[in-house]
Amino acid sequence: MDYTLDCGSQTPALDCGSQTPAIHIGTWPHGPLHLFVPNSLYIVTASTLYKQHIFDTPPKLALLQNTLFEVTLAYGWQLQAWALFANHYHFIARAPEDGTSLKRLIQRLHSQSARLVNEMDNMAGRRVWFQYWDTCLAYERSYYARLNYVHNNPVKHRLVAVAEQYPFCSAAWFKTHALDSFRKKVEAMPYDKVNGQDVD
Repeated sequence: MDYTLDCGSQTPALDCGSQTPAIHIGTWPHGPLHLFVPNSLYIVTASTLYKQHIFDTPPKLALLQNTLFEVTLAYGWQLQAWALFANHYHFIARAPEDGTSLKRLIQRLHSQSARLVNEMDNMAGRRVWFQYWDTCLAYERSYYARLNYVHNNPVKHRLVAVAEQYPFCSAAWFKTHALDSFRKKVEAMPYDKVNGQDVD
């Protein structure tokens, strides 16, 4: 696996898989005060129909990750965190000036990823996605807790011992590119009580 995720002109690329186009998703600002803006950050969760393990191989997860990068970039949403699994995903992103594009973004993410994975599986017409939930993050502590939750989701699901080892989430990228002071603040935020439709 040797595809690169270009996290900005002043930061090195992150090697996290194969055949992913290099894209710019921005760098972490120089202080947490600039990170949180009420009513502009959203956490989104979606699951496959009947929680089927459709994205059950690294190439399929890479396909989903590539599509997420492409679609958020196309709609001007800045990814802050993501975790992708065989039957669901979570991501946190900052809305552009027009936050109403989220529904269109999700529709395109789901239709495009469904078409591509169905081509891989020779399952034309199969319904892939069930529904999604989004929550606008209005409080700073809620934002930090959900960042920590998304980064650690692979550990929660017992896929890896350390979140940074999982290639289809943002934990390694965050550890590499966030300022130490901000990273430590997020990592210290409890996330065991994070609940509701936006997580599992």
